[in-house]
Amino acid sequence: MTDIPYRFEPDATSAGLHEEYGELEPGTETGTSVTIAGRLMLRRIQGKLGFGTLQDSSGRIQLFAPKASTPDFDGFGDLNLGDWIGVTGEVMTTRRGELSVKVDQWVLLAPTRRSFPDKWHGLSDADTRFRQRYVDLWVTEESRATFQMRSKLVSLTRRWLEDRGFMEVETPVFHPVPGGALARPFTTHHNALDMELYLRIAPELYLKRLTVGGFERVFEIARVFRNEGLSTRHNPEFSMLELYQAYADYNDIMELVEQLVSYLAVELTGGSVVTYDGREVDLTAPWRRASMTDLIEDQIGVAVSMDTPMDELKALAEKYEVPLEDSYGPGKILLELYEKTTEAELWGPIFVTDYPKEVSPLSRDHRQRDGLTERFEAIVAGRELCNAFSELVDPDEQRARFEDQARLGAEGDEEAMAVDEDYLRALDYGLPPTGGLGIGIDRLVMLLADVTTIRDVILFPTLRPEVDPGS
Repeated sequence: MTDIPYRFEPDATSAGLHEEYGELEPGTETGTSVTIAGRLMLRRIQGKLGFGTLQDSSGRIQLFAPKASTPDFDGFGDLNLGDWIGVTGEVMTTRRGELSVKVDQWVLLAPTRRSFPDKWHGLSDADTRFRQRYVDLWVTEESRATFQMRSKLVSLTRRWLEDRGFMEVETPVFHPVPGGALARPFTTHHNALDMELYLRIAPELYLKRLTVGGFERVFEIARVFRNEGLSTRHNPEFSMLELYQAYADYNDIMELVEQLVSYLAVELTGGSVVTYDGREVDLTAPWRRASMTDLIEDQIGVAVSMDTPMDELKALAEKYEVPLEDSYGPGKILLELYEKTTEAELWGPIFVTDYPKEVSPLSRDHRQRDGLTERFEAIVAGRELCNAFSELVDPDEQRARFEDQARLGAEGDEEAMAVDEDYLRALDYGLPPTGGLGIGIDRLVMLLADVTTIRDVILFPTLRPEVDPGS
């Protein structure tokens, strides 16, 4: 490795060369010399001519290496697929019209010591793709495109929100009290303070503290952590956009969600109608709105509500094989019944509204329907995309909700919230009418990139330990 240079300075990219010289006639020599760098993804030697495909972060371009003018032609022919090289040469087209860089100089920048898949075979094993993302990104064009889309989606989201007066903030990852969502937290210990801390399950309570502090429109694109199982939709760490808008309610947030998502669809896919898992979904605003109880009735043919007698709700739960616990009230049974029978059948997009208070400890009471809250979830392609509500602003009511959650926690519910005294103190100073939103960045990317597993949109997903990491 002693001959490997310490630095290299390309002055061109594959995409840039295709953009500038893509219309050249076959057999054209430009007289323009460029320097490019990347991995050698294909290589073939035909007598006194060598050909290669160099890939950089922007795309691919052919290398044309005549033996008569290529330094160390034999060494060029001995390069391995995956080797990093730097090349200087003239921009030209071959007689077949292939845009190429004629190799006048080349240098090895980093050898690969492991067999590198070629572009035709790629990485067929999904587990290997996720574990060796550093290889997957080179040989799976769809994977590279997905993560480029993800980066652009986050950037576009930031600008869209900032254009509407939202300010981006950062809140703590370590929380002394877990809160902001119903989820089991990861626990850690701070040695210097000798105290237990929790990786945040949501930034919600800190963002609302900032609204109390006078920041009327705030957002955070936050890494959050939930100590839960793995599935095609769940990873223990994931990204969440959370935002809070003073003087707004959940109706305002519905409009924000449908406008943001349809905007992103147009910008990233070219239109508001996208294809997901073989079916079209039209993200054009406005989206349908319907209450959870009405949707359950549509699905099972039985009217249900918070006033439905418990024995009838339990009978329906038994009929649809919904497991129940003694602590479940009517609101929790309704939610479980909805999730079992209805949610996956909603292609959407649809705003499912008016969730029971029992399962919505941070949501404001519905102004017209007792026992319900002004909360919604957006469902697209049978999956929850976001959760939002008119925020609970009454500190006394919030304390009562926290205490109900603490009781459930004492009874063994590992996802129940705890009483957050500092957040209650913040509410004592006054939280104005506020609408809040949490939208899963990963699931939004899945939707727009048309991928069905969350591992395809997280660069390094959580996986079971390898049996032999060295292989």
